[in-house]
Amino acid sequence: MNKDFWKAGHTPTLLSAFFYFDLSFMVWVMLGPLGVQIARDLGLDDAQKGMMVALPVLAGAVLRIFMGVLVDHLKPKRAGAIGQIVVMGGLAWAWLAGIQSYTQVLVLGSLLGFAGAAFAVALPLASRWYPPQHQGTALGIAGAGNSGTALAALFAPTLAVWYGWNSVFGLALIPLGVAFVVYMVFAKDSPDCPPAKSIAQYLHVLKDRDAWWFMFFYSVTFGGFVGLASSLTIYFNNQYGMAPVQAGYFTAACVFAGSLVRPIGGMVADRMGGIRTLLLMYVLAALFLVVASFGMPTALQALTVFLLAMMSLGIGNGAVFQLVPQRFRKEIGVMTGLVGMAGGVGGFYLASSLGYLKKTTGDYQVGLLIFAGLALVALVGLGSVKTRWRTTWGAAHLTTARI
Repeated sequence: MNKDFWKAGHTPTLLSAFFYFDLSFMVWVMLGPLGVQIARDLGLDDAQKGMMVALPVLAGAVLRIFMGVLVDHLKPKRAGAIGQIVVMGGLAWAWLAGIQSYTQVLVLGSLLGFAGAAFAVALPLASRWYPPQHQGTALGIAGAGNSGTALAALFAPTLAVWYGWNSVFGLALIPLGVAFVVYMVFAKDSPDCPPAKSIAQYLHVLKDRDAWWFMFFYSVTFGGFVGLASSLTIYFNNQYGMAPVQAGYFTAACVFAGSLVRPIGGMVADRMGGIRTLLLMYVLAALFLVVASFGMPTALQALTVFLLAMMSLGIGNGAVFQLVPQRFRKEIGVMTGLVGMAGGVGGFYLASSLGYLKKTTGDYQVGLLIFAGLALVALVGLGSVKTRWRTTWGAAHLTTARI
C-alpha cells in the first residue's frame, strides 16, 4: 500500500465504512457464538441450532438487494443510517422483552439480517471514492469489516456467562451507538455517485452472464467464510466438548485470520490479477475443507486446518471484489447487493446444512465435503471465463487494473 492510495480517495469515509461494517457484522452473526447457551436454555436440537445461526445469514442475503436499491436511490450514507437504526431497534426489543422461544430467536435473526446487509452499503460508500487501480485495496480495507464476526465470537460467550445471554443484546447497543455517531459525522457520499436506476435496469443486470458468475464465485468464498463463522462455536462444542467461551475463542481466531487477510487479497489481486489470485484460493480452500471433513484428532489440529481454510476464503473475498468494480463500475451499487446476496445464500446453505446433516448423519463430514466440491466447481467455472474476461472488459487497453 503506497502514498498514492491514501491520496486517491477519502480516508475518513473509508475508515467510517470499515467501522460501520465491522460492528454490523459483529451483531449479524452473534447468535452463532451464543448458540450453545441459547440452545441449552431453549432445548434446541442440531437442526434447530443450524437454522438459528443460518437464518440471519439468509435474511442478510435477501436484504442486501433491498439495501442495494436504497444505496442507488438514497445514496449510501442515508441507506446505511436506516439500516443501523433498524438493527438497534431489533436488539433493544430482544433485550427489553426477552427471548423466550425458538420462534422469537428466528424473529430476532431476521432483524439482524439488516446488519448483514451493511455489506451492500459500506462497499459502494468506499468504492466510489477510488479509481480502478486502487479498487482491490479500498474494498479490501472496507471489507475487512468481516472481522466483526470475530468480535462476536470473542466477547459474546464470555458476556453471556457474566450477565446472561439475553443481556448481550443490550450490551451490543453500546458499540453500535458509537459506530452510528462516527458514521454520521465522518462518512460522506462521493460526488461521483451514479444516478438512480429503475427496477427494470436492476433486472437488466441479471441478463449479463458475468453477473451470475460473480454471484456464484462469491457464494463460495464469502459463503464459506460466514457459514463457518456462524457454525464453528457449535462445531467445537459438539466435536471436542469445549465450553462455549473456549469454543468462542477458537472461532474468533479463525474469523480474525479470514478477515485480516481480506485486504491482502485485494492488494495481491491489484498486483497479480484477481483471476490468478482467485484460482489459487479455490484450490487451497477446497483442500483444507476436505482435510477438515475427516475430523482432526485434537481441537488444536482442527483449529489449524480451519484457520488455513478461512484465510483462503478471506483472500478469495478480496479477489472477487477487486474484479467486480472493473466489470460493473456503473452498476456497483446493485452488483454489490446481488453479489453480497449470493454470498449470504452460500453462508446460509453451509450453516444450515451442517446442522441438518449433523442431525441426520451424526457428523459434519458430508456437509464440509459438499462445500469443498462447490469450491472446485467455482475453480472450473473461473477457468472457463478467464480468457474472455482478459480479452474483453479486462483488456489492457480498457483498464489500468490487473485482471
